[in-house]
Parts: sequence; C-alpha cells; structure tokens
Amino acid sequence: MFGFPYFITTLVVLAILLLLSMFRILREYERGVIFLLGRFYRVKGPGLIIVVPIIQQMVRVDLRTLVMDVPTQDVISRDNVSVRVNAVIYFRVVDPERAVIHVENYLEATSQLSQTTLRSVLGQHELDEMLSERDQLNSDIQKILDKQTDAWGIKVANVEIKHVDLDESMVRAIARQAEAERSRRAKVIHALGEQEASEKLLNAAQTLSQQPQAIQLRYMQTLTEIAGQNSHTIVFPLPVDMFSQLGDILKKPDIKEPEQKAGS
Repeated sequence: MFGFPYFITTLVVLAILLLLSMFRILREYERGVIFLLGRFYRVKGPGLIIVVPIIQQMVRVDLRTLVMDVPTQDVISRDNVSVRVNAVIYFRVVDPERAVIHVENYLEATSQLSQTTLRSVLGQHELDEMLSERDQLNSDIQKILDKQTDAWGIKVANVEIKHVDLDESMVRAIARQAEAERSRRAKVIHALGEQEASEKLLNAAQTLSQQPQAIQLRYMQTLTEIAGQNSHTIVFPLPVDMFSQLGDILKKPDIKEPEQKAGS
C-alpha cells in the first residue's frame, strides 16, 4: 500500500533536483560553451542560463587576462653565447568556441608554443641585442604568438623577457669589454678636447697678430698675474722674435776683414 506513494515522492524529488540542476550562473567574466548531444550548440552567459541535463553539456571558459610564467629556457645566441632566459606572457580568450573546440588544452598549448617561440626568436639575435633591444624582442615574440594562437581564439596582449642570465666567465668578459669601451670613449673625448683647444688657440693667435699692441698688452697682463703670486721666482718670458733678430745680427759677415786682406 505504501509503495506507490513512496515511488511518486521519489519521482517528485528527482524532478525537483533535475529542474534545479538546469539552472547555472555564470559570472561576468565567464562564458559557457554548450554542446547538444555532443555537437556545438551555442555560447551562453553571463548571468543565469539553462542547461538541459543529459542532452546538453557545458564547458566554462574564463575571459580574464591570464598571466603565464614561461619556464627558464637555454638559448644559444647567434654569436654562440649560451644564456638562460625566462619570460612572462599576458593573454586572454576572445573566442570561447575555438578555445574549446580547436585545441585540447589552450593553456598548455600556449605555454608550449611560447617556450619554442622564445628559443627560436632569441636564437636569431646576438647577446648585445638581447641586452639592449629587449623591447623590440618582446614585440617580435608577441606578434608571432598572437598570429599562431589566433586559430585557438587566444589574444596574446604582451610578452616580457624577465631575466637573461649569463655564466660568470661571460659576465667577466662583458665587464672587460665595457671597461675597454669606456677607456676608448675617454681617449676620444680627450682628443676632441685637444683639437678644440688648438682651434681656439689658433683663432686667438690670428686675432692677436693683427695688432702688435694687443700682444704687448697680453704680455703685460701675464707679468701682472705672475707678480701677484707669492713666489720668489719670477719667470720672465721673452718674445721669440727677439731671439730671431739677435741671430740675424750675429750671422751678418764682418765688412772690415776683406779690406785688411786687400791691403796686405
């Protein structure tokens, strides 16, 4: 007598549980990819959606920007230098349908693709380019990843190379190279200063040579500066022209000597 009502009660409870399981709530950043009897039906969300049990299945997809740390990769640069490089990738799902249907696990696929792309791109550049042109390398890797993940419904927003690690011997070699470069720049700057000073002295000499009185005034000013110093020794400069005139006088032949020889 009590079997039939108990059976009805069980059916009612199951129907209520089944009805409640039909309702799903998706957050603003979530989408639900619905499959009807194994075939793609539509993308639903956000908010309250209905998924018919048994005949429909739903796969949740997060649309927020994801941050993925690329493991450290051993890279050999174009100039045969071994370095260890790691990076970080920022990407998000823009097409939930393709992210679920076209790739088995878009997170794992993006991670593996980023590792191979990082090695291949950096292997085409020299060590100096890795250290000095990091922004350009980030842009190149981002464009390659974004192009290849477009078929998966993934948008790679940014790629940042975090560390480029070198062994100690290479660090010492780079330090010696940098020291040599600084020494070269110092010598070049010193040579340029000497050249500029010589040009200024040449201009000053040409200006003073146009007026002899200017040379005398400069000569007197130099003596005044020397006399103003508390020194027991005074260097008295003489014009070079004075020595040249004295040398001309000494080189003149004696006129009287030929006359004496003639009388004898």
